[in-house]
Amino acid sequence: MPLPITKLLEKIDEADGSMSFRFEKPPGFEYTAGQFADYTLIDPPETDAEGNIRGFSLSSAPYEPFLMATTRLRDTAFKRVLRDAPIGTELELDAPYGSFTLHNNVTRPAVFLTGGIGVTPARSMALQSVHDATGHRIVLLYSSAVPSKAVFLSELVRLGQDNENVTVAPTMTRLDGSGESWGGETGHIDAAMLSRYVDDVAAPIYYVCGPGPMVKAMRAVLDSADVDSDDIRTEEFTGY
Repeated sequence: MPLPITKLLEKIDEADGSMSFRFEKPPGFEYTAGQFADYTLIDPPETDAEGNIRGFSLSSAPYEPFLMATTRLRDTAFKRVLRDAPIGTELELDAPYGSFTLHNNVTRPAVFLTGGIGVTPARSMALQSVHDATGHRIVLLYSSAVPSKAVFLSELVRLGQDNENVTVAPTMTRLDGSGESWGGETGHIDAAMLSRYVDDVAAPIYYVCGPGPMVKAMRAVLDSADVDSDDIRTEEFTGY
């Protein structure tokens, strides 16, 4: 059976070095917040050893009328073609995949420990939870080098301000010498920061998403806090 075709609807500069691509949602297409999709370029003008297929988290929430992929713009053939593609360009869509999705037990909070572009599935899950009024208590700790590189920063901060069940705490790790101003948390997510936002560290389900070294560091933080490994879900972003 041939894969469904989706069309590029819009390109959005989300942050320094990152872009969102909004695609048409095929009729009847359904997915769960936090899942991902594989996109295939059709007869691209250039290619390289990494190929014409990429998997991206669905940074859109299922209730939104489009599909969205948000990514760092590395210098690869796939990213160059996608960045320069005209609106209306068709791609093959193979989706949805993945089980990095919000747990059902609303008595247990969801704590997201994310870094960089790893915030994309957290956006999907947090927005869908608020939209559906699921009742989940959500805490999002979001690490970025500087504010200008933090995708969805203002949207997620506003989400936390507007919803009593959602707490959003971005933290910046490389402000020194950047010339950027910031009045919030600074430094990497650590045990001290976790304790400021989570009263009982044994209560939540934890979602760790970001580059491999960040995921490893967050596992160490949670292990040192004696969080049960069964309560930790991880997704590593490689290659972007």
